[in-house]
Amino acid sequence: MRSRQRMFAAVMRLLLKCLRLGRRRRFKLWRQAEQLWRYGHLCLRSLLYNSFTNGDVVLDSLFEPVYWLVDHVTRWFGVVFVALVIGLTSSIVAIVYICLLPLILQTYTPAWICWHLAYGHWNLIMIVFHYYMAITTSPGHPPQAKDDLTGVSICRKCIAPKPARTHHCSICNRCVLKMDHHCPWLNNCVGHYNHRYFFSFCLFMTMGCIYCSISGWDMFRDAYAAIERMKLLEKERLQVAANQTYYQTPPPTFSFRQRAFHKSVVYLWVLCSSVALALGALTLWHAALITRGETSIERHINKKERQRLQKKGKVFRNPYSYGGWDNWKVFLGVDMPRHWITRVLLPSPHLPHGTGLSWDLPPCLTKQRTPLLAI
Repeated sequence: MRSRQRMFAAVMRLLLKCLRLGRRRRFKLWRQAEQLWRYGHLCLRSLLYNSFTNGDVVLDSLFEPVYWLVDHVTRWFGVVFVALVIGLTSSIVAIVYICLLPLILQTYTPAWICWHLAYGHWNLIMIVFHYYMAITTSPGHPPQAKDDLTGVSICRKCIAPKPARTHHCSICNRCVLKMDHHCPWLNNCVGHYNHRYFFSFCLFMTMGCIYCSISGWDMFRDAYAAIERMKLLEKERLQVAANQTYYQTPPPTFSFRQRAFHKSVVYLWVLCSSVALALGALTLWHAALITRGETSIERHINKKERQRLQKKGKVFRNPYSYGGWDNWKVFLGVDMPRHWITRVLLPSPHLPHGTGLSWDLPPCLTKQRTPLLAI
């Protein structure tokens, strides 16, 4: 009897000991898992921690794959966009010469004919010249040698000197002097040396589209009414033909040439009006930026800097702005009054002020401000 009690007690002690060991092991495993979790969380925070992180940084990080896709698609489809611009512009010019010009010569007075011929061809020359120059002119890139420039930062992407107003283009994979943006319709960056060509192209293309929309409004209404009348007569002709034999089917009311003429006029007016609205808004936006003496990229930088200084009770001043009127003179390269004709109203390949590496006061402004400084 006693031996059985001893055995039972020994078994119970062994069972309790096993239970204690199991609890200790489970507690030890739980503590190890908790320590690993805390260590991993600390490592992740140490890698991602940034004192400057805000909502904009998080949003940019989330959209980084989209930016990468857009950069690569834009790089490969730039040629397609350029071909599309050339093709659409050529189609409008062809319609004007083939369809509208003979009608203008037959119906308009000699004064209006001279006006349309002079203005239309001048506008066309300005569009072609500035678009060609915007495509073929390099926007400007900083030199790769570090000894050539002093007091500049280093680009973190291409590890090269980065002068003031220079930014890195992820599509071209190069730094661009006074970069405004990368334009897929040019397949080129808009920078220091071709910014004027880009804006002039936008301006004259908008003027040309407005000119075509206003001049062709009456023709568009007549052509649209004729097309609606074609559809109605075609519907009636098919209804009549359904009740007749093949030999009794009436011939078409409108010829192929008439149909092509009316549809071409409608196509011209719709395309020109759409481009005038879209490109006109873009032109006004860039005109406002030029008036303030800043680029599209600098607008965001200056806005954040203005808000930062405003919290400290200070006022931000753009160091590259000389005043609205002087900003336009510097941008267009107008050094004397006759340049408004030779460099603005006529095609001119003159270079902008400065090299894009340093931003000294332009000579045209220095001469005007010297007497005031002397006083």
